[in-house]
Amino acid sequence: MFAYAIRRIVATIPVMAVVALFVFSLLYISPGDPAAVIAGDQATPQDVERIRASLGLDRPYLVRFGEWVWNIVRGDLGTSIFTNLPVSTMIAQRIEPTLSLMVITLFLAIGIAVPMGVVAAWKQGTWIDRAVMGFAVLGFSVPVFVVGYLLAYVFALELDWLPVQGYTPFSRGMWPWFQNLILPAVALGGVYIALIARITRATMLEVLQQDYIRTARAKGVGQSGILFLHALKNAAVPIVTVVGIGVALLIGGAVVTESVFAIPGLGRLTVDAILRRDYPVIQGVILLFSFVYVLVNLLIDLLYTLFDPRIRY
Repeated sequence: MFAYAIRRIVATIPVMAVVALFVFSLLYISPGDPAAVIAGDQATPQDVERIRASLGLDRPYLVRFGEWVWNIVRGDLGTSIFTNLPVSTMIAQRIEPTLSLMVITLFLAIGIAVPMGVVAAWKQGTWIDRAVMGFAVLGFSVPVFVVGYLLAYVFALELDWLPVQGYTPFSRGMWPWFQNLILPAVALGGVYIALIARITRATMLEVLQQDYIRTARAKGVGQSGILFLHALKNAAVPIVTVVGIGVALLIGGAVVTESVFAIPGLGRLTVDAILRRDYPVIQGVILLFSFVYVLVNLLIDLLYTLFDPRIRY
């Protein structure tokens, strides 16, 4: 187990190296001169040259890349062009809302989708199965921002049950913190729930046809024991895999969801940075999201060995 974990950790290093190369190259592959775009139409040539120097565009590519990687290793993600604040400071100020939203959405999605998929497989061909699959199709079809606006209109504006926008830090109380995140988490989790439910149903249907399931029934094992102790455990690897892949949906959906509900998280920070062409902030946020995604998939790989000890790559 230890040797397997070390191999998987080492395998993430080339991945992060490629990601870092791509993120750094954003300045060079962007259309036009980034310095001129940032400076604006009224800027003088001196202003453009000053911005080029601050971005490092006046130095060789490899030299600048080496310095950038070295700064990242030391925890320095650069400085925002517009606020003159360290990018790491700006990320630290915005990370709590995004992390809170993603964690709540993750637990909500898994807690709803897995039982839905199990029940749909158990009741294959019935109205319950069709209802679950209908919800899955609907969850994939409706964009996140449409669901978000609909939830805000019904539960915040019409019924006045929940706040329509904003974020309350956890330090001010768990219930005010949770109130601001219920609607965003439901809006963001719709696609995620649909994805996990479909994979859970498909995998459970396959497992329920295996010989050991028929043997368990012949021994008198109850239906709940067959579904959740025998079948679900053996179907866990594909489900865990799609949970890890779905983190990308959470990261991408967080940008839209935070904009809809005016949550001051990393999603809003990314949108603002893109609109202002604040490249150091864009690079820092993308690098952080990429690192989180790689880390989650590393954890998923390690979890494989818990559900199926035969897995050793």
